[in-house]
Amino acid sequence: METLDRIKQQIAENDILIYMKGSPKLPMCGFSAQAVQALMQCGEEFAYVDILENPDIRSELPNYANWPTFPQLWVKGELIGGCDIILEMFQKGELQSVIKEARGA
Repeated sequence: METLDRIKQQIAENDILIYMKGSPKLPMCGFSAQAVQALMQCGEEFAYVDILENPDIRSELPNYANWPTFPQLWVKGELIGGCDIILEMFQKGELQSVIKEARGA
């Protein structure tokens, strides 16, 4: 499967998906750590892709998303943004609403 097709499939199959460096339990950069911490505090399950273990996705996703950095949070097939946007939304209470709505809660 082509890398772009894999990315599209991952985004389509997961209502809440974060592309990050490392894993939620062992993030490998400060931005990924902050983003995933905010996401975990929303209290809903989410999927993740470790871009350090997937260099093809790491190189292809910024072009597809038109977003140059990681982490990247996708909800219901739509790019929400990176660390700064995730944290800002969390502080305003918006992230929690978006996440709960994506889960149908």
